[in-house]
Amino acid sequence: MARKKPCKRKRAFKIGRDAKNGRFMSVKAARRRKATAVVETIRR
Repeated sequence: MARKKPCKRKRAFKIGRDAKNGRFMSVKAARRRKATAVVETIRR
């Protein structure tokens, strides 16, 4: 039987999101604004 090749893509990635209006932003900016932004991990 043939073996399955491991997936080369990352299974999870991080995004930044503004907590007030839900807009996406960079992770760097979200980490800077801890009071009004969230860094989320998205799993595939």
